[in-house]
Amino acid sequence: MSTDLSTRLKNPSYQAFALLRTGFTVAPILFGLDKFTNILTEWTAYLAPWIDNLVPGDAVMAMRIVGVIEILAGLLVGFAPRIGAYVVALWLAGIIVNLLTFSGFYDVALRDFGLMIGALALARLAQAHTRDAGS
Repeated sequence: MSTDLSTRLKNPSYQAFALLRTGFTVAPILFGLDKFTNILTEWTAYLAPWIDNLVPGDAVMAMRIVGVIEILAGLLVGFAPRIGAYVVALWLAGIIVNLLTFSGFYDVALRDFGLMIGALALARLAQAHTRDAGS
């Protein structure tokens, strides 16, 4: 069994899977938690007015809802990367739409596009490196 683990850990494809899984678990959880503290930035500044008008409450409440969703998405990647990676990719696509419809944040949208590609790569790697449908 330890030989199997040792072999997996030496496999570059598995290493890429492990790195992406860790990153896409930790980052959404941390960013989600920050929606409640605004230590990294004032998150409401990134919310397009048309989306703010769609969600109940004010922009602060909307960002807290976003934070909860991000925390859950990160946990899903950690426990079920074959599903969670696609959820994160879709979430990033939504963030990109928000940013592209709100002038001034095109650079952040481009960065999130790169992250979305990384999440999709994780989803594909998860197909190869997880045994059951939920892992």
